[in-house]
Amino acid sequence: MSDKALIDAVVAVLKTAPAVTAVAGQRVYATRPRLPTYPCVVVTRSEAKSAGENDAIEHLLTLTCASRFGGPEEARALVAAVRAALHDARPTLVARRLVNLRVPYADVFAGADRETTLGIVRARAVTEAA
Repeated sequence: MSDKALIDAVVAVLKTAPAVTAVAGQRVYATRPRLPTYPCVVVTRSEAKSAGENDAIEHLLTLTCASRFGGPEEARALVAAVRAALHDARPTLVARRLVNLRVPYADVFAGADRETTLGIVRARAVTEAA
């Protein structure tokens, strides 16, 4: 059960969403870059489990929005843009069919380094065999 197709589709959606690119440009990553440039969005966690019938899989993705703006405003704007772009989005997947995509949770908080503000967006998707 690989989340790669879903992660690639989510990254593609975010890279074409005007509100996301207005804040982060094309700095949306499937994996954390070695030396990130801020602000950025990174898929930092993915989980998948069987959802019962029809070869359905429930996917839980955590996206981290990071900003070094000097306050929470930029991180809040980026979290709102990511949330709006993903909630009920319908990206095309390879070898799977997307049943639904929702964003049930988002949070913004100060990073431990006191320079970075972080935002967490959790997305839940259900896919089934194509």
